[in-house]
Amino acid sequence: MSLGAGNSTTLRGTGVIYLEGDPLLYLQPSEAQGALESPRHPRNYIMLGLRRLLPVLALCLSVPSLVAQQRNINFDLLAAAKSGSEPAVRSLLDRGASPNSRDRLGDTPLNLAARQGQVGLARLLVKHGADVNLANLAKVTPLMSASFNGHTEIVRLLLDHEADVAFTDRVHKTAMVYAAGSGHSECVQALLDAGVDVNSRFWNDETALMWAAGEGEASTVKLLLARGADVKAKDNRGKTAAMMAAEQHQAEVVEVLRAAE
Repeated sequence: MSLGAGNSTTLRGTGVIYLEGDPLLYLQPSEAQGALESPRHPRNYIMLGLRRLLPVLALCLSVPSLVAQQRNINFDLLAAAKSGSEPAVRSLLDRGASPNSRDRLGDTPLNLAARQGQVGLARLLVKHGADVNLANLAKVTPLMSASFNGHTEIVRLLLDHEADVAFTDRVHKTAMVYAAGSGHSECVQALLDAGVDVNSRFWNDETALMWAAGEGEASTVKLLLARGADVKAKDNRGKTAAMMAAEQHQAEVVEVLRAAE
C-alpha cells in the first residue's frame, strides 16, 4: 500500500476489482487484465497523485532529518562531556548543541563535569548558558554532584552563578548534607560562606554536624563547631551528634563533641 493512496487488487478468478477492500466494479475474468491496463484505472490515478505528492513528501521527510541531526549533535555533546574533552565540547557548542542536553538518566553535561571535577569544562558550559540548577532524574543537581565528590572549585563556580543551596534530591539530601557527610570540609566552608546556616535542619531534623559526626568526619566536625554548630541540637528522634557518632563507633568524633559540650 502506498502512502496517502489506495491499493487496488483483483480477486483471483472473479474479476472483482477492490480499492482498499471495497469492490469497484465487476468484470469477467477475461476483461479484468484489460481493465487494470486502462488509463482510467484507479491505479493510474494513484500514480498521478503520488507524483504530485512527491515534493510535499520530500519536505516532510526533511523535517525529521533536521531533528535527528540536532539529536545527534546533542548526543555527541554528552559523549564529549563524559570523556572530559573540553575542545570537543567547545566545538559542539559552537555548532549549536544545547548545553542543557540530557542523557537517559537526566544528567546534563554540567552535571557530568561537576561529578568528574572537570573545572574548565564546567566553566565553559556555564559560559554557554548551562542551567546550574537542572537536576537529573534522581533530582541531583550539579552542586550536589560537586559537593559529594569534593570538587570545591566547581562548588564555588556554581554558587557564584546562583546555584540553589536548598534544593533537595529524591532522598531528601542537599549539597550541604553531601559535603558534610562525605567529609569535604572545603566544600562545607564554601556553602557556609554562601549563606547556608550552620544549624540548618534537614530531613528528620538532622544538621550538617550530625551528618559529619555519624560518618566519622572529624575535620569537618571541627570546622562546623568553629562556625557555630550547636553540639546539643537533637533530631526528631531526640539524638545529638555525639549520640550518632557513638552509635557508629566513631571514637575520635565522640571525643571532639564531648569536649565541645
